[in-house]
Amino acid sequence: MTTSTPAPETTPEACSPPTKPTDKRLPGQNARQLLKDLQEKFPVFRDSQPLAIGIDKQLMARLPGLERKPLRIALGIHTHSLRYLKASEKAATRVDLDGQPAGEITSEQRQHASELVKERLKKQAEQRKMQREAETQARQYAAKLGQLVEKFGRST
Repeated sequence: MTTSTPAPETTPEACSPPTKPTDKRLPGQNARQLLKDLQEKFPVFRDSQPLAIGIDKQLMARLPGLERKPLRIALGIHTHSLRYLKASEKAATRVDLDGQPAGEITSEQRQHASELVKERLKKQAEQRKMQREAETQARQYAAKLGQLVEKFGRST
């Protein structure tokens, strides 16, 4: 009794087109992971040094296969971080991926970074104030409910 097995070319797996692994993460999640990878690979990202204009092109050339959209999102996250903005506020030069000077930071760019820092700090202060007010209001509400329960909750 002989059993025949189909040739490898005729199995359903061999006939179906190759599938790409599905990554169900959102682009922002991919970008955050990419940013972590960039911080590990390049000290200029880890140290939040002001990056050279066109650093995205340098990265695309240095890391073939890098997707543009997650890279742009990662760079946006990095360059809008408070740490990066504070560094840009004080620095005089931009640096390339190797940490070498790659251009000056203009006074307008420093001023823009300073304005963004002030706005961010102001917004954070407002959020903390609103949070404190909400917590105070919740405590007052709970205390008032407790008083009402004491006053009307007794059964005689």
